[in-house]
Amino acid sequence: MSVRLMIDHRKKGEATLRHPEKAHRPDNPIARKPEWIRVRAPNHPTYHETRKLMRDNSLVTVCEEAACPNIGECWSQRHATMMIMGEICTRACAFCNVTTGLPNALDGDEPARVADAVAKLGLRHVVITSVDRDDLPDGGAHHFARVIGAIRASAPDTTIEILTPDFLRKPGALEVVVRARPDVFNHNLETVPRLYTTIRPGARYYQSMRLLDDVKRMDPSIFTKSGLMLGLGEERPEILQVMDDLRIADVDFITLGQYLQPTVKHAAVARFVTPEEFADYAGMARVKGFLQVSSSPLTRSSYHADSDFAQLRAAREQRLKAERGAMEIK
Repeated sequence: MSVRLMIDHRKKGEATLRHPEKAHRPDNPIARKPEWIRVRAPNHPTYHETRKLMRDNSLVTVCEEAACPNIGECWSQRHATMMIMGEICTRACAFCNVTTGLPNALDGDEPARVADAVAKLGLRHVVITSVDRDDLPDGGAHHFARVIGAIRASAPDTTIEILTPDFLRKPGALEVVVRARPDVFNHNLETVPRLYTTIRPGARYYQSMRLLDDVKRMDPSIFTKSGLMLGLGEERPEILQVMDDLRIADVDFITLGQYLQPTVKHAAVARFVTPEEFADYAGMARVKGFLQVSSSPLTRSSYHADSDFAQLRAAREQRLKAERGAMEIK
């Protein structure tokens, strides 16, 4: 019953619906997961230490809010993706498990708490994401910049990856975030253009593409990254077209992972994409020129983000070296 009604057990007192905006939708039965996508329940001591640190610093993580299947593995390695600006999103995407509603006011102490947790965890690389904040004039851009600044001050050797909203109809917001100079700017397309009206109705595909293109034009030194969920009904030619669109925008890194249905009120899984298909898409992405590719059933935006960043940076250096060599030959 708790799955069907989406009761939010994080709230104290009377139970509340986690997704009231989806309550009227017909149920989509949750399909049994294939063997290749099942994970063990987390029980490593470091997992519990990481969880305690998040609670002690009153921090929200997308690992928990989005019910990520990799939480056990990542938290056992002290890797957690922190979600800033609260746990309530102003949008209601059909795939997302984050609560929708009217968010609370921004917490001015949050940047310092995030930076403190990053320092205590001793992270080489950190991923910071957020809910959509359409209620704010800047979409939360200045808050992102403050978080980046606080991490730079408390953990100067930590590289910073951000996963942002699309800042739709927020003029000047992107410039604020780019000026803060994160090492990686990630914004997920999530799905192919044809499915936006049902899967990501509050967003616009070409706004997201323009955002990624603008980041690269404003500061070519920042790595850009985007990702797709597969298994929502997209077709192979559509996926390849999205890859081409991303390369036109000079996006460096693409992630491809299997969509998993959080509750019966969310979009149904159209099919489970096989590991072999993910490997094939990875090969196609590399041929198209992405510096880094992560493509597997369990891939998520921040999965293995630290090691992926090291490979991404090495790939850029190798490409630049090859380009310099070619110029010298000419």
